[in-house]
Formats: sequence, structure tokens, C-alpha cells
Amino acid sequence: MNKRQWVVYLIRCSDKSLYCGITNNLKTRLMVHNSGKGAKYTRSRRPLELIGASLKMTKSDALKLEYRIKQIPAGKKIFELIKGEDKITINLKKNLQAVIRELNKIAKNVDKLIIALDKLEKAKAKAVKTKPAGHFSRSLR
Repeated sequence: MNKRQWVVYLIRCSDKSLYCGITNNLKTRLMVHNSGKGAKYTRSRRPLELIGASLKMTKSDALKLEYRIKQIPAGKKIFELIKGEDKITINLKKNLQAVIRELNKIAKNVDKLIIALDKLEKAKAKAVKTKPAGHFSRSLR
């Protein structure tokens, strides 16, 4: 995972409680939690089970989502994780749609340029055909 790509994760502890955190390396972070060297909360509640993770996002977005999840009751945490993921997905879709619109505009301009270039080449070829060939007259004395 890229260092600039973060995820929010939710794990279930052995006492059935939930722990929410963020990381830029989920696999390593879960190993650290399960080894007893992770967060103080999870050290005495092993083994831990990953029950959900968000899509990749910026650290700022991950921190905001983590904060929101920690403010709600345990029963709604998974729903909030999915809801936060949906907001990110919606934003990504909007951005992709804007990119697609711009690409379509560029494609239309490229098509116009190709048509104009074809017209120029045809005009050039026509001009070469209409020029009189071998017009090299020398006067003989």
C-alpha cells in the first residue's frame, strides 16, 4: 500500500468489543495488534479479527472517518464504516465523470484536427497534380 493511501479498519476483540484505527499498511498493523505490541486497548483482548476496512483514502479523510466511527455506538460502527466508504466512492465517481467529460472534449478536438489534416493533405496532393510538370525550357541559341 502506498504511504499516502490510508484505510480505516475495524477489528473485533476476543471480548466481542470493537476497535477502530487507521493505517497505511493494514497487514502489518494487524500482525502488530495480534502480537500484543499494538494499541494498549487491544493488547489484553487478543486474538483479534478484522471485520471491516474502508477503501484507500488520504490520511486526512481516514482520520475524519475514524473520528466519526468512534463517536457512534458499537452496533452502528460497521454501518458508518460502509457509509464513509460510500461517500468516498461517490466523490470518486464525480471526479471520474468530470475526467471523462474532459477526455470526450479532447477526443472531439482530436477528431476535428484529424479531419482538418486530411483536408490539408488532399489539397496539397491536388496542388501537386495540377502543377505543370517539367517546365524547364531553355532557349537555344
